[in-house]
Amino acid sequence: MSRALINKYNIAGPRYTSYPTVPYWDERTFSLNSWKESLVKSLKESNSKEGISLYIHLPFCESLCTFCGCNKRITKQHSVESPYINAVLKEWGLYLQLFDEKPIIKELHLGGGTPTFFNPENLEFLIKGILKDAVLAEQYEFSFEGHPNNTTSEHLQALYNVGFRRVSYGVQDYNETVQKAIHRVQPFENVKRATELAREIGYTSVGHDIIFGLPFQNLEHVKETILKTKALLPDRLAFYSYAHVPWIKGNGQRGFSDTDLPSAELKRAQYELGKDLLAEVGYHEIGMDHFALETDTLYKSMHKGTLHRNFMGYTASKTQAMIGLGVSSISDSWYGFSQNVKGIEAYYKLLDKDIIPVYRGHILNNEDLVIRRHILNLMCAFKTEWTRGKLYFNELPETLIRLKEMEADGLLNINSNSIEVTKKGQPFVRNICMAFDLLLKRKQPDTQLFSMTV
Repeated sequence: MSRALINKYNIAGPRYTSYPTVPYWDERTFSLNSWKESLVKSLKESNSKEGISLYIHLPFCESLCTFCGCNKRITKQHSVESPYINAVLKEWGLYLQLFDEKPIIKELHLGGGTPTFFNPENLEFLIKGILKDAVLAEQYEFSFEGHPNNTTSEHLQALYNVGFRRVSYGVQDYNETVQKAIHRVQPFENVKRATELAREIGYTSVGHDIIFGLPFQNLEHVKETILKTKALLPDRLAFYSYAHVPWIKGNGQRGFSDTDLPSAELKRAQYELGKDLLAEVGYHEIGMDHFALETDTLYKSMHKGTLHRNFMGYTASKTQAMIGLGVSSISDSWYGFSQNVKGIEAYYKLLDKDIIPVYRGHILNNEDLVIRRHILNLMCAFKTEWTRGKLYFNELPETLIRLKEMEADGLLNINSNSIEVTKKGQPFVRNICMAFDLLLKRKQPDTQLFSMTV
């Protein structure tokens, strides 16, 4: 990839896990009632046909990783576990009141924070509490994020017993200097142990998360990490760019200086090197920054055209409704988004009053729904199309004009009623989506809201 293209297109931009993006949600017209109405509408359309997805945010960590942008609470006091789980189950109970029939759960994911901060018995109690008033879809998928340093065989077995078959481990980088800078020291032996334990118990998909662009990270570090990853051959990989957003995430990302970070050119070289090394052993690039072996469901869904993207990232199947439980969790009805309060105390206080703990959101209008579909098509399939009666919008001609320069740079092809991203353009898919982002075009931010695209 040429230095000129990197310099030209390396600008701040969204990762498009939603449209509209969170900074452009219209909170003035949003209310808890409007969110409930949008969810009920979605459930009537989709629950009996495709089921719903659940995301449960477990925010506690014993130590702070300085690269992390997630909502978390640092503590070594495990007495916090039971009150939090009981609160999540109460929130789920409030949502159950909106269903006409038992919900069909197709996907369930435990994120954090550190889900394996919780002891196995509490995790099993949580999942059984969720499932007792629900039905499982025929082909459901349960997954969780595990910390290689504290995921035990007891964690894996307890979650396996209640239906989990996929686990993802945060690796980031194996170099000790990089690990110390991000305050995430975990030897290769720990990752190897956790990966092999999962497979021995029967997990059918083990994933690793790897990050490039970390402080002090160079090409040799990336090569070392990929070579060690190849030795374990995880079924899927998230190999993504470190999002440096300390103005949003506060002191957690101030553990190192901006000058310690690799340049945009070096970051791109790290990605290209990693991608080439992964391709040598049979990994296929899925969407943006994800890779999978041909045996993994993520690869199969890409070829079937069912790949989906939401606040959990890329998923192997689509559900129209996704309910987020726990502090800061985001829910998606397709017609609306909502986010829970971020503070644990505020979360408990609202639940004590039998109120779903939502504090902001956005209800999509017709234009939003059309643009959302185009961006989702581009992020999942690298192409989108329209006709006068379908997915056409009034500002499409201006959008295509904005894309002309990208076409001249070889990043995409514009056809009479469609566009298709080229192989050369795939690393710049976020930039291409930004041309469709009407809200971003109408109101450019005064300060930096997003991470850099390269």
